[in-house]
Amino acid sequence: MVFDAAFARVRDHVAAERLPTAVLGVADANGILALDAFGQVTTDAVYPLFSITKVLTGITAVRAIERGLLTPETALRDAVPEFGRDRDDVVRLRHLASHTSGISEPPLDTPTPLRRELLERGRDFAAGTMSRYSTIAFEGIAALVRHATGAEWDQATFAWASGIGATGLTLDPAGSIDVPDASKAGLDIDRFRATRAPGAGLLGRAEDLLRIGSELLRIGEGGRDGILSPAGLAMMLRPLTGDIPRLDPFPAERGQDWGFTVNLRTRAPGLIDRDVYGHGGWAGTEFWVHPTAGVCWVLLTNRAVRPGVDADEIDNAVVAGL
Repeated sequence: MVFDAAFARVRDHVAAERLPTAVLGVADANGILALDAFGQVTTDAVYPLFSITKVLTGITAVRAIERGLLTPETALRDAVPEFGRDRDDVVRLRHLASHTSGISEPPLDTPTPLRRELLERGRDFAAGTMSRYSTIAFEGIAALVRHATGAEWDQATFAWASGIGATGLTLDPAGSIDVPDASKAGLDIDRFRATRAPGAGLLGRAEDLLRIGSELLRIGEGGRDGILSPAGLAMMLRPLTGDIPRLDPFPAERGQDWGFTVNLRTRAPGLIDRDVYGHGGWAGTEFWVHPTAGVCWVLLTNRAVRPGVDADEIDNAVVAGL
């Protein structure tokens, strides 16, 4: 198998107990090329995706933009008039989608409803002047989607995903793979699940993400319009952060820009192919699309603290396997 090195790397991580379990998959524009599971799981296991959710919510928002119901310039106040009454700036959809909104971030497992957090957290900086990673901003994106389309973000996401066979996406954790070190890492997993966060709450299978990645590759190659138009996908991949200051946990040396909800690893020092976009998740999940190489890959796993595990090694092995 051409991807032997990548699969061997993940197999070794599980054998050495650096990861409890893992599912690794690779696909191109025509479909799944390789898929395997390691540890006591099968390839159809459902994992919490954590922040990979951001990309999927972003696709849902872009679909509303393509229908003329939103633009990246739409203000959050259009959907949530009470937002930012004490702010002298305007938070727009593009700020929410690029981690430049300046909304102060609550913990992932906040017991406070996310809409209240959105309204009450206050401001770290003026919109568009800095970049700090934000999950609460996606509650704002969800509000804009609901205001523009009449549909909740999750149901709208499930609808387009089901249309391409990605039928395993869910907010229901029943039967899913647990994260055994979540509490030790500081996350109350039950409280987190209760937030149903549009920036982190989805669960799914590797196959679901591989189907989505294949679809994005087809669109990027100029194929038929699918979940997005070619213009919509191009908009998602347009860098939005420029040279503004990058605050922890993604300082400038991490080597990425933010597009519209996607991480653009355009300057990543550890990669052999920097034409890549996607997202990682809190417990080690990874979803990356390489348009020029014509391949996407997914790693689903379940450990919050992963010493010795470097996703760049897997990424490089996938690309080199071509």
